[in-house]
Amino acid sequence: MLSLAVLGSGKGSNFQSIFEAIEEGRLAARIVCVISDVPEAFILERARRAGLPAEFVDCGPWRTKVEGEAEQRLLERLRAHGADTIALAGFMRMLKRGLISAYPGRIVNIHPSLLPAFPGLRAWQQALEYGVRVTGCTVHFVDEGMDTGPIIVQRTVPVLDDDTPDTLHARIQEQEHIAYPEALDLLARGRLRIEGRRVRRV
Repeated sequence: MLSLAVLGSGKGSNFQSIFEAIEEGRLAARIVCVISDVPEAFILERARRAGLPAEFVDCGPWRTKVEGEAEQRLLERLRAHGADTIALAGFMRMLKRGLISAYPGRIVNIHPSLLPAFPGLRAWQQALEYGVRVTGCTVHFVDEGMDTGPIIVQRTVPVLDDDTPDTLHARIQEQEHIAYPEALDLLARGRLRIEGRRVRRV
């Protein structure tokens, strides 16, 4: 069973899908804490309503990364809660070597595209502007690159002729809420092996 820390910066819809999967017995995990780098983030309110430890951690002056003293603060809180696995759920900062090396093969992220296509911010809008007919979401292990870690699960979403960024994003999120608990359960049951840049199911 995973002792899971969920990190997020926003509304927390993927946190909610993870929590519900645990409650319904579809994911062998317990959430030991929910942490946000944004004090007013709604993910913290969701966690508190669910009776889970929820806290703001000051992740430093850089809006796009966690390093130095901020990284140590975050590590201290994760260890204090007994987390052995980290799920990034809309956490808008890149993690650096210190935190990644402390949790090797135990940090997972979800991204709203079929990686390696459209890494970075607003991937659904990138896909729409590029003109692809199919996009989706990807759950992957985290490394030091931007959305470059080994892929665990992907789910596809068709791009419709009348899609707007908002409608496409909403349909991608529906698939995210399926894919993330699925990927975490594979990890919980020891079904994943990282082999170089690839993930093998066992």
